[in-house]
Amino acid sequence: MVTADERHVLLFDVNETLLDLTALRPRFRAVGAPEHLLPVWFAGVLRDGFALTSTGAHAPFAEVAEDGLRALLTGLDGLHGDPAAAAREILAGLPELPPHPDVADGVRALHAAGHRMLTLTNGSRSTAEAVLGRAGLAGCFQAHLDVEGPRCWKPGRASYAYAVGRAGVEAARLMLVSVHPWDIDGADRAGLSTAWISRGSTAPYPRAMRPPTCRADSLTGLLPALDEAR
Repeated sequence: MVTADERHVLLFDVNETLLDLTALRPRFRAVGAPEHLLPVWFAGVLRDGFALTSTGAHAPFAEVAEDGLRALLTGLDGLHGDPAAAAREILAGLPELPPHPDVADGVRALHAAGHRMLTLTNGSRSTAEAVLGRAGLAGCFQAHLDVEGPRCWKPGRASYAYAVGRAGVEAARLMLVSVHPWDIDGADRAGLSTAWISRGSTAPYPRAMRPPTCRADSLTGLLPALDEAR
């Protein structure tokens, strides 16, 4: 039997790992913007946040997200009204995002197995709290963290070090759970264990990134994967 001292403390990424960003698509359509701009916008947010971190600078997710979306919408044919107002209307949907279908059962199984769990997001911890609370999962998480504490976006090393300190364990006992290879790579380089959730994707894991400690197709498959990896 695995004791509490032997279990990994799990650190979950939030956007796309727990929360389904595709639920913003109707908000893009409602302001007259094509929904295919959603992944373009989110990739740009990450790009700009990473760029700031790489130079030692910092800006909060909300600011980077709104600026990037406003720029993307400016000059767009068919947009309903002002780009700034349209950007705010889309971003108002972030606290209303649903979790992915595999999240509730997967998180509850991990909690029942005795894993301590936290979240760490480049976004807002209040969004994570709101969405996971609405899904009935608030009691499963010890804490919700964001990068405003260390003022360093993931995958910057300081963001993971901050989470290690808040979790109160050695880095190797803290396992980042994420769908993002860049997140897995950053956590591994900071000394954490890692679990990559492919969520049905057939895309190969990037060769340039450090491989995960374990892999699962979904969050419901993570507990069996952890048991198998022991």
